[in-house]
Amino acid sequence: MRVIGTAGHVDHGKSTLIQAITGIDPDRLREEKERGMTIDLGFAWLTLPSGESVGVVDVPGHIDFIKNMLAGVGGIDAALLVVAADEGAMPQTREHLAILDLLEVQAGLVAVTKADLIEDEDWLELVQADVAETLADTVLAKTEIIPVSALTGRGIPELVEALDTVLKNSPARMDKGRPRLLVDRVFSVSGFGTVVTGTLIDGQLTVGQDVEILPDGARSRIRGLQAHKQKVEQAQPGSRVAANLAGLSTEQVRRGDVVTTAGWLEPSQLIDTRLRCLGDAPRPLKHNQPVEIFTGSSEVSGYLRLLGQQEIPPGETGWVQLRLQRRIPVVKGDRFIVRQASPSLTIGGGAVVDPLPRRRHRRFRPALIKRLETLADGTPEELLTETLDRLGPAQVRDLMHHSPLAESVTESALQSLLKAGNIFEIPTVNGSSEIPNPKASKVVVASKAGWSNLTAQISGILSTYHQAYPLRVGMLRGELQSRLKLETGLFNKIVEQAQHLQIVQALDTTVWLKGHTPQFSQHQQRAMDTLLAQFGRNPFATPSPKESLPVLGNDEDLLTALIETGKLMRLSSDVLLLPETYESFAAWLKTYLAEHDSVTVAQVRDAFNTSRKYALALLEYSDAQGLTRRVGDERILRK
Repeated sequence: MRVIGTAGHVDHGKSTLIQAITGIDPDRLREEKERGMTIDLGFAWLTLPSGESVGVVDVPGHIDFIKNMLAGVGGIDAALLVVAADEGAMPQTREHLAILDLLEVQAGLVAVTKADLIEDEDWLELVQADVAETLADTVLAKTEIIPVSALTGRGIPELVEALDTVLKNSPARMDKGRPRLLVDRVFSVSGFGTVVTGTLIDGQLTVGQDVEILPDGARSRIRGLQAHKQKVEQAQPGSRVAANLAGLSTEQVRRGDVVTTAGWLEPSQLIDTRLRCLGDAPRPLKHNQPVEIFTGSSEVSGYLRLLGQQEIPPGETGWVQLRLQRRIPVVKGDRFIVRQASPSLTIGGGAVVDPLPRRRHRRFRPALIKRLETLADGTPEELLTETLDRLGPAQVRDLMHHSPLAESVTESALQSLLKAGNIFEIPTVNGSSEIPNPKASKVVVASKAGWSNLTAQISGILSTYHQAYPLRVGMLRGELQSRLKLETGLFNKIVEQAQHLQIVQALDTTVWLKGHTPQFSQHQQRAMDTLLAQFGRNPFATPSPKESLPVLGNDEDLLTALIETGKLMRLSSDVLLLPETYESFAAWLKTYLAEHDSVTVAQVRDAFNTSRKYALALLEYSDAQGLTRRVGDERILRK
């Protein structure tokens, strides 16, 4: 799931456009409706032509509410920049664009609204050219510009199609197994208690899951989840989510908090960053300059501690340690914006390099700058983990091929990650923490995030299959392998690991979710019991599959269920037996061959008073199981 965020000057028609494409009025406050202006964040959603459901965050455009705008764009996947045709780019258009640029929101579209007010098409083209010039040298420089009118409907279908295309061409938000719900709204629902909404990044949240509310550390449990006003059992990364939190009052949660799992994320008051001063900032950034810092949906006051230089001129980038007035939870790579309080103005932004430096740095130390440069690019272990996150479980030799690092560095980082337990071998082997020859190795390894993504995909595929075919034990291995698009050896190792972790159960031909069992009606169960009784009365002259079906009401799924659950064994395309029947035959066969050199089909036929068809099927199945070996027309015991 994805989230789109609006941007643009006040009264350029953002909310009206959102209502036109979604059918939902994002302005929820009475004051907003009375003033005809968005004050706080508004939310809507729509289903794109591809079938993907996306959330929409509508932000205020007025300069007085820019802080509310910043709380809404922290977790978006694409931007919808809105420019009115009768006014063109205005001050807040440019500030919003600068914010998107600093946050590196690279996917987006521009909607030139109120096109119905412009009678001269040449003038409309001039407006589009002016917008294109405004976008130059920003992350949205090559963004498509579409004239639209919410009043007449002009361009609305084209805009929705273009949004679909933009999101198709943008990578989905990766599930790193570290859920963070960026809270942007808190309220109470009668009979349910405290509800928070926000954008979920990095991982999944599940009903019943224990969570921690940061930075204060309050503990809670998720009582319920909604996405686009639909109840869900599990919320996916990148989606707009409403979470009902148990045991908390609305005073214990606020905008800017993060809902996550406990134990992995530590808030900090010191954060090392790489910060860019905007080219049109009124003056250079100074050491100890007071600023307001916005990241995710949070806002906090603090100071800029410049490292390695006296100031950062407009348009330049430098190393900065943020000293905050209170702790906030962030991770490496999080984007942030800095603004000066008076006059209120966006002056720069950047990315978190080290979220927990622990202490204030001495400002002018070459070794510190070198360390920050290394951290910004990523340690070899981080870069290799990111590659494995993207690939999912992979053979080591394939990982070596896709690694952005030199071979020797990749080998060293790989061994380090294995020993630290940050990546693991599949299937897991006790004590395995070293790969002798990585370049030639067929050993399969996975990162925690890559494994989490894959198992979520497997669970989703099997869950859907179980719902569609409730009488079947599971999906054919070949079908699941095809759905996952995995090579056979890699697929088999992944299934083995998933079995070890009790995610799935599997036989030679079938895979199903752990705990899934076919559900039969009383009528179906009686029919199966009747058929099994027939097999028991004549164990070596049993009904064929074709003869069995009428007893089961000609329900092929019931016959498949009997085989998949092990109630019946398929020896050949035309022979079925009870498992205990074959076990008794195998015991006789071992005893017979211990006393005789060999056995023939005719001897088996006579011993069990059966037909040649059944005798041949019994021996051929024993051959396939490795119990016997054919020599001419006879079978001998396989050593």
